[in-house]
Amino acid sequence: MMTVQTFKPLGLLAAGLLCLGLAGCGGPAEGPEAALRSWVAQGQELAEDKNRRGLVNMISPDYVDARGNSRDDISDLFRIYFLRTQTVALITRIDELNVFGDDAGEVVLTVGMAGTNEGTFGFSADAYKFEMEFERDGDEWLLTSARWGELGGDLR
Repeated sequence: MMTVQTFKPLGLLAAGLLCLGLAGCGGPAEGPEAALRSWVAQGQELAEDKNRRGLVNMISPDYVDARGNSRDDISDLFRIYFLRTQTVALITRIDELNVFGDDAGEVVLTVGMAGTNEGTFGFSADAYKFEMEFERDGDEWLLTSARWGELGGDLR
């Protein structure tokens, strides 16, 4: 059974990834940087709508991170997070965006997250930093790996 202490960073990864939704952003008509920025904006909308399916579709089937999570693990984290959180509100800031050629990129993102829940105070709020790597598969940008940590802390 997952404890709140263990769940918090993983749940926040899920929330952070939520803000990066939409597998279909970016096409031939816009450049890679604009596509990744659109991806972040659309992801924020998907997160606030608690659209788990749309968010999982943005993750590469080959996703793996330093914590050993796979795409299926992240899908499970979304499910848990959405069940525990009644509403989700995100504030995102792209700190850095790098594109390598036309088919690879990385985004460093700060995410302020707030949500209502059944807890003692009825809400929670946190801020995290994410470093994410992407690859373009056809017209779709997919998340291939991520590291994250509390704002000001170490990323793992």
